[in-house]
Amino acid sequence: MNKQSIKLSVDAVVFGYEEGNISVLLIKRKYAPYKGKWAIPGGFVLNNESLEEAVERELHEETGIKISYLEQLYTFGNPSRDPRGRVVSIAYFGLVRPNAFQIFASTDAEQAQWFDIKELPELSFDHREILDIAIKRLQGKITYEPIGFELLDKKFPFSDLEKLYTTLLGRDIDRRNFRKKIVGLNVLDELDEKISKGSGRPAILFKFNQKRYFQLKKEGIIFEI
Repeated sequence: MNKQSIKLSVDAVVFGYEEGNISVLLIKRKYAPYKGKWAIPGGFVLNNESLEEAVERELHEETGIKISYLEQLYTFGNPSRDPRGRVVSIAYFGLVRPNAFQIFASTDAEQAQWFDIKELPELSFDHREILDIAIKRLQGKITYEPIGFELLDKKFPFSDLEKLYTTLLGRDIDRRNFRKKIVGLNVLDELDEKISKGSGRPAILFKFNQKRYFQLKKEGIIFEI
């Protein structure tokens, strides 16, 4: 009976949001397998590190991005997912503002680049499957937990929040019902300031109440958009 060693790897799906657009950070592989092809940042877990340490290290080494928190997504273990042998991958995902980082490729990454999720290149391994599951998880998550406020400017008109959720969900929302539910969460502080956009009336600015916001995130409250 042949004994086959199983290797453990991590992958980091990093979504970016800015002005009604969702992107994902990919790297071009420097070495085989799939040399010169695009992939999700990631790599093998070292003997002396935790999964969280491994995914943060791989992401930083390959893209220059350092994120303190990535949420575990799913475990991928199809025996044929990696031509190098039996590799089980623990995937993580996160959501950031791309302009908050300066990306650069290093170690076994030849290039790092943001791609619109609607215009993706062919991906290596089973990374398209990983990405599709991450998108579904993200869209499901924002329907029961108030996420994404940190992706907006510190002061923002309500329309920016509507655009954020419409973009992340990939569909239109009932604006009146959405506003009612968000206001009911008591996570917004209305400011005595306005902003003019286009030819319409000046819009009232808001900022989110961090204490109340993070408490709701911790509770995982369901508010069904």
